[in-house]
Amino acid sequence: MKIQKQQPMRNVLIALVPLHLASIYLFGWRYLAVLMVVVAVGLLAEWLMARRYNLQVSESLYVSCALYALSLPPTIPLWIAALGIAFGIVFGKMVFGGFGRNIFNPAMAARAFIYISFGVPLTARFVMPQTAISYVGGIATWLTKADAISAATPLVTQNESLLNLFLGNIGGSFGETSALLIILGGLYLIYKKSANWKIVVASIGSFLILQTIFWSAGLTVNPLYALLSGSFLLGAFFMITDPVSASQSTNLGRYIYGSLFGIFVVLIRTFSNWTEGVTFAILLANMFAPLIDYYIKDLRAKRRAKG
Repeated sequence: MKIQKQQPMRNVLIALVPLHLASIYLFGWRYLAVLMVVVAVGLLAEWLMARRYNLQVSESLYVSCALYALSLPPTIPLWIAALGIAFGIVFGKMVFGGFGRNIFNPAMAARAFIYISFGVPLTARFVMPQTAISYVGGIATWLTKADAISAATPLVTQNESLLNLFLGNIGGSFGETSALLIILGGLYLIYKKSANWKIVVASIGSFLILQTIFWSAGLTVNPLYALLSGSFLLGAFFMITDPVSASQSTNLGRYIYGSLFGIFVVLIRTFSNWTEGVTFAILLANMFAPLIDYYIKDLRAKRRAKG
């Protein structure tokens, strides 16, 4: 099997290594099992579809699998994880024609599918990291539902310290807990030009502005607490910046696209029944990306024709 090499995708994989290691340390070796199942099923799904279209499997597959695995809760059943990535690769990517033609981020398409289809396993348990039990963390642990310590997400309880949110000693999905590691990985991507800083800045800026307005009105939580809680930072650095599904034609388009993501997250978190809003905010922003690029290009073409 030939794999299409993509250096930007390798940079993303390198940036995600600390999050993989932290997931094992915080939640146990079961994360490694989840990751292996997701990669195996995702690779099989893309290979089968690639044969149908006479395409090569691309290294972007591994990025989709890694991000999807990191977005999952620690007690996710392996078969649900496998079903989700199969859906994401087939219906979120390959049915559009493979890499470079998909509208939606495959990892988020996969997560949205299982989130809607299997709501309880995806939201019912926010498992506390094993560092709360042992100083060696998950290195000596195989996490199961029986031995999991469940807690409400910090976005609900609002009782975690900013330091815990920053370092990652909190409950949540595998890769969303440590803001520090997410930021460091994200800065590496920006340095390697594998993520566009304009999208990241627009995402975080619009998020903080709207969150501050709602917080001042008594509708939601402290903006800094909201920024460090949940998977917003993971989405802002690693997912919304996906070069295929993002707006990439103009700088103005990148700012608008990133801003839409930040705004959507705040609106969904504040006014919907979902505590998190990142998955659906990414898919909504993906949906608008082609329209943003089209209308900006069309407007500039009309200006040039007049001038």
